[in-house]
Parts: sequence; structure tokens; C-alpha cells
Amino acid sequence: MASIVATLPPPLLAPRKSFTLLNTSQKLTAFPIANRRSGNVVVKAVGGSSESSTSLDIIKSVRNVWDQPEDRLALFGLGFAAVATVWTATNLVTAIDKLPLLPGVLEFIGALVSWWFVYRYLLFKPNREELLQIINKSIIDVFGQ
Repeated sequence: MASIVATLPPPLLAPRKSFTLLNTSQKLTAFPIANRRSGNVVVKAVGGSSESSTSLDIIKSVRNVWDQPEDRLALFGLGFAAVATVWTATNLVTAIDKLPLLPGVLEFIGALVSWWFVYRYLLFKPNREELLQIINKSIIDVFGQ
């Protein structure tokens, strides 16, 4: 069971107020512990499981692979590949940044693409709805729901 201690201004402090956090099944209850200009509050998880988070799933997957001796070499290989990829990407960006004309051109292209995205998807309401449909479809495709 998780606990959070925070200092909140008085309008946000309501005794025994329950609310749902990020559309999950976990309910949190706020218990005021002081009556001052800004009050302290303790928040405790009431129900639900915290095991559904992605980080815990990744940790469990790594532990399962680590428990199998024949898969440890693959885990080391993936870790080395990740470090090598980050190192290569960092050096590539540094090398491109040292070229005299290319960084300015890439920055200009990035600004143009950003303005196009704002004009295409964010400026008008029907286009925002289209963007939300595209995002929701992509989420369904990734998670397979």
C-alpha cells in the first residue's frame, strides 16, 4: 500500500475526499493531518493492484530471463546493444552538429514540420478529432485491444 505526504493549499484540502487516479482502478483517500494556512495531507491507496504498471512488468520480465542461465547471455547482449546504440547516436549527433551548414538546415526543417503539424492537426477542431482518432487507433494496434 502506497502513501504520499504532500502540502496543499486550503481550497484543495478536503477531509476524507476520495478520487480516482488516472482512470485506474486505484482509489486514493486524502486524510488531513494539520489545520494551518497550508495543510499537510497523507494519501493512501485503498484498492487496486500496482502490479499492472509497465515498469513492474519489465522488471519481472528481466528477473524471469535472469533466472534462466541460458538466457543470461542474451540479456547481456541486449544491454550491450542498448549502450552501444546510445553511444553511437550521441557521437552521430555530435558529428552532425560540427558540420557548418547542416545543423541550421535541420533546425529550419524541424521548424517547418512543427508549423505544418500545428496547422494540420491542432488549429481546427475537426482536425484535432482526427488526430485523436489516429492516436487511439495506434494505441489499439500497439496494445492489441
